[in-house]
Amino acid sequence: MSEEIIKRDPGVCIPWEEKLKELPPILGDVEIVKDSWENIDSLAYIYIWHCLLSF
Repeated sequence: MSEEIIKRDPGVCIPWEEKLKELPPILGDVEIVKDSWENIDSLAYIYIWHCLLSF
């Protein structure tokens, strides 16, 4: 079984470029959606690290 190594930048769970492929076409301002996604994703990253380090 081959292992796939996924490289991510620190502070990112799912990069915007990867998430954008899953979304339907965005009719509004893409930058607003991108900024919102990156903020939510960074909170998820912080939460995961908090759970790992606190327990």
